[in-house]
Amino acid sequence: MKNSDKSIKKLLIVDDSKVSRMVIRARILDARPDWQIVEASSGNEALELIDKDTPDFCTMDINMPGILGTDAAEQMLAKHPSMRIVIFSANIQETFQHRASSIGATFVAKPVTEKSIAEAIQHFVGSA
Repeated sequence: MKNSDKSIKKLLIVDDSKVSRMVIRARILDARPDWQIVEASSGNEALELIDKDTPDFCTMDINMPGILGTDAAEQMLAKHPSMRIVIFSANIQETFQHRASSIGATFVAKPVTEKSIAEAIQHFVGSA
């Protein structure tokens, strides 16, 4: 695999729930089996990971221990503006949806389903 091969995409899944990470991973790989997937269980861990190996895409939960997912996403986008982020959350309050939009991320409501994964993938590859 060459570093210059832009067809291989890397996705960072950030969620404090291991089950949620497993479901997102499985559904993404069903649709995009060639993608590389990295996982983090908190926004703080995600911020450390992206400095070592920047992903193309990220799914981010909001409510996790430590920094809120929306705050982590904002910091990630400040450092890596070309990264595409989807905020996956069961918290569908309009304030969270607006916050996701204001930082340049797309909000997708949990539960993680085939339809919500399709929405996320469309955001990731929509302008590619």
